[in-house]
Amino acid sequence: MSDRRVALVTGGGRGIGLRLATVLAEDGFDVALVGRDGGRATAAAESLPGRAVGLPADVSDPAQVERLVATVEAELGRVDVLVNNAGVRDRRAVPWEADPEDFWRTLEVNVRGVTLITSAVLSGMLERGSGRVVLLGSGMGHRVEPRYAAYSVSKTAAQRWMDHVVAAPGDESPVSVVTASPGLVRTDMTEKMWDDTDDLTWVSTEPIERFVRRFAAGELDHLHGQYVRAATDDY
Repeated sequence: MSDRRVALVTGGGRGIGLRLATVLAEDGFDVALVGRDGGRATAAAESLPGRAVGLPADVSDPAQVERLVATVEAELGRVDVLVNNAGVRDRRAVPWEADPEDFWRTLEVNVRGVTLITSAVLSGMLERGSGRVVLLGSGMGHRVEPRYAAYSVSKTAAQRWMDHVVAAPGDESPVSVVTASPGLVRTDMTEKMWDDTDDLTWVSTEPIERFVRRFAAGELDHLHGQYVRAATDDY
């Protein structure tokens, strides 16, 4: 078993998650990438420098999360840094016309998934007296966006859970918790959300990569419990 630090990245098979997994691997972390598509996660892990594993899991399923964390701990060690990146969006519709199943599935992944996997690794972090958890937030959790009501609600709820439940101990907590918004990054998901009439400002993944890299290194623990816009805030 490696004596290096271990990072677990959900939704790590592609997009922002893969970029964050890559910079953490470059910084010497052993990395576990998690995705519903196990083949994609495995292929992504094989592309990383150093030691990495790709594992399949639906983060909204308690049994799968329990098995996932046990596997990561057995293969790599206890999780030092958790990156909650996995997420889905609902189909574009005004709220009163939204498909109820689509709405609730979005909340299951984006909220239930965050609470399950964070809870699964938090006990070990508290026991060891150290750990860091970052939630990938969104500006849509802070503004009115009726076309994607479930996604907006889920991002608000996940952040509030992190703020009021996980970060509640404040300075007494040995675990640092932040929510960081990457800004509008062009991914498979975001490209399909908007049309040509929307006034958008796309950003690269570089700001969120830099933020997560510094947070994982322990340089930003003073931001515990806060929401940070990685692309614009002078944190």
